[in-house]
Amino acid sequence: MDAGGEDRQEESIGELIGRLVEDGRAYAEAEVKLVKAIAEYRAQRAGRALALLGAGAVLLLSAVTALVLGAVTGLARYMNPFLAGLLVAALLAAAGYVLIRLGTAGLKGLGRDPAEQAAIDRGAER
Repeated sequence: MDAGGEDRQEESIGELIGRLVEDGRAYAEAEVKLVKAIAEYRAQRAGRALALLGAGAVLLLSAVTALVLGAVTGLARYMNPFLAGLLVAALLAAAGYVLIRLGTAGLKGLGRDPAEQAAIDRGAER
């Protein structure tokens, strides 16, 4: 009888170890999925911020070009074209400044935000 009891105990231990290995594997896969989802979310936010920075840089370059053209034309015609160039440059510079500020704010906020933390908390509850 003792031999039969030991076999059952060994089977139970073997099953427990097998279940432990499977649980560990499932946990590791869930962790990898979570890290991947966080990385994809952050990459998407970074892409948006970089697009805003690029658009702002193009507008600021356009503002400098308009300012130079306005200055050259203004000197040739005694100020009226210069004021027009200055107005266009000021508008483009303001728009570029706003886009660059939005872009840099987006890059600074690449850490955890409330939506990301809520998703992590929901995942931890499951």
